[in-house]
Amino acid sequence: MSSDFEGYEQDFAVLTAEITNKIARVPRLPPDEKKQMVANVEKQLEEAKELLEQMDLEVREVPPQSRGMYSNRMRSYKQEMGKLEADFKRSRIAYSDEVRNELLGDDGNSSENQRAHLLDNTERLERSSRRLEAGYQIAVETEQIGQEMLENLSHDREKIQRARERLRETDANLGKSSRILTGMLRRIIQNRLLLVILGIIVVITILTAITLSVRGH
Repeated sequence: MSSDFEGYEQDFAVLTAEITNKIARVPRLPPDEKKQMVANVEKQLEEAKELLEQMDLEVREVPPQSRGMYSNRMRSYKQEMGKLEADFKRSRIAYSDEVRNELLGDDGNSSENQRAHLLDNTERLERSSRRLEAGYQIAVETEQIGQEMLENLSHDREKIQRARERLRETDANLGKSSRILTGMLRRIIQNRLLLVILGIIVVITILTAITLSVRGH
C-alpha cells in the first residue's frame, strides 16, 4: 500500500508544480493562449483532485496504528489543493478583468496590476519550489526506507542460514551420540554374556569335581 500512496504522492507533487507554473503564466499570455491555458489548468486541477481521492482511499486501508502520519500528509495536500484553486480563481478574475478592460479600452492602473501579478507569480513560484523540494524529500525518504528493508531482509536471511547450519550440526552430533550409545550397550551385553558363560563353566567344573570325588570313595 505504501508504495502506491508514495507513487500518487510524487505524481501529485509534479502535477501541482505544473499547475502553479501555468497559473503564474496566465497573465502574461496573449488572449488566445490565455484561454487555452485556463482550460488546460482546469483539466489538471481535476486530475489533481482524482489523485487526492486515490490517496484518500489508500489511507483508509492503512492499519490504525500507522494511519495518523498519512492522514496528516493528506490534510497538507488538501490545503495545497485549496490554495491552488484560490490562486486559479484569482487568476481567472484578473483574466476576466483584463479582457473587459481591453474591450472597454481602459488602461488605467495597468502598472499596479502588473506589480500585483508579479507578486502573485513570485509567491506561486516559491510554493512550486517548496512542493518540488517536498516531493524530492519524499523520494529520498522512500529510497532510504527501501534500503533499510533490504538490509533487514539480508540480515534475517543470514540468521536463518546460521540457524539451519546449527540444526545440521546438532543432527550430526545426535547421530554420533546415538552410535556411541549403541556400541556401549552392545559391549555391556557381551560382557554380561561372558560372565554368565564363565559362571556356568565354573559351576559345571565344581559339580564335576564333586561327582568324581564321590565316586572315588
